[in-house]
Amino acid sequence: MNYRKYSVSKKSKSELLNFILSSLTESGCQILRHSGAAEAPFRITFEDPFGARMGIIVYAFFANSKQTKNRPDDEHRFQIKYGSKDGQLHEIWQDPYLLYTTLMVGIDTERGIFVGVDPILHQLTRFFISIEFKRSEVDAIKATGWHCWERTKRSGDDTPVETLVGGIALKFLEYVRFEQAARGLDQGHRYLLAENLDRYGDGIIIPDTTTATAAISKERVHELADELQLSEDEILSMIQSAPRLKMAVRGWVAERHLEKLLLTTPGVDECQQLEQDGKPDFSVSYKGSQPILIECKNVLRKTMADGTIKVDFQKTRASKQDPCSRFYRPTDFQILAACLHSCTESWDFTFRLTSELEPHSKCEGRLSNLVRINENWTNSAEEIFQRSIV
Repeated sequence: MNYRKYSVSKKSKSELLNFILSSLTESGCQILRHSGAAEAPFRITFEDPFGARMGIIVYAFFANSKQTKNRPDDEHRFQIKYGSKDGQLHEIWQDPYLLYTTLMVGIDTERGIFVGVDPILHQLTRFFISIEFKRSEVDAIKATGWHCWERTKRSGDDTPVETLVGGIALKFLEYVRFEQAARGLDQGHRYLLAENLDRYGDGIIIPDTTTATAAISKERVHELADELQLSEDEILSMIQSAPRLKMAVRGWVAERHLEKLLLTTPGVDECQQLEQDGKPDFSVSYKGSQPILIECKNVLRKTMADGTIKVDFQKTRASKQDPCSRFYRPTDFQILAACLHSCTESWDFTFRLTSELEPHSKCEGRLSNLVRINENWTNSAEEIFQRSIV
């Protein structure tokens, strides 16, 4: 497996590895194989209580609440670091074949808890960076066993809001399953998925799929149903009963709802979905106009104290050569469409012209990722198109 390995102190890191192994074992898993404590990240394969084989790559660090000068008394933290502070950007590996799930986690062995960050959001990271969280979050983890919250970094508008999840040791298997389903999700739906795990409890319920499908007319069977040898109702029932699977499907649903809205907007001559990396989501011709490019973004789950909704407005990856590449240019698209689902749980949209968004305070020629929905937004696609062609 082609991922970078770091030499670490076996004596120091054994405690972290043992926490993970014992957590999985106590959840009914059988450990098949694992790397040693002197090498990071940890590589572990195991079978879950239902016999499913799973693999994880774990970037694990010690979390604590040691008092630090000029820092709040109620602060807990962990540092993401291996080796020396070299100032370089380090890649957090993801398995392109999806056989292994990557975890990036701080573990407080004294309190028996863990806190996980989104490994894709930290796909390029410097050593050392600190992940801080409050004592109130630790108390919530210990009280409920599973907890999620939003964290805004201290360094300003060039760092995105991220969803953190935490749990007690017996929830570590659930955390692995969570990261399997959450891979690539925006932060709002990552939060919603974490809430769903807590709401629906442990395990994925798979309905009985032994019902014969041969009686279903061949003309009515979708090609996917034919491939899976399940009826369409069985597939939908399976998605409905599996919160993680349902959430993963939602990653594409917002764009489909937006497409339906655009196609029914008066004046739209053509609507084309652009399924290419690095491209906006849609190209629309309105009343004979030149193509109008539209980017669809989801909002964050938690609102501000005054109820203002925030947009999750940044790319998930930045290049090593240009950290500012995480942020959009004003010329990348003309309209920003914000899907409100992760906040309101309704597939509604609101719109803003890109030319009206604030510039980034540090990255010249880029847009700020601090986007708030206010009275300058419109829920009318027709209105935003009219404004775009003026």
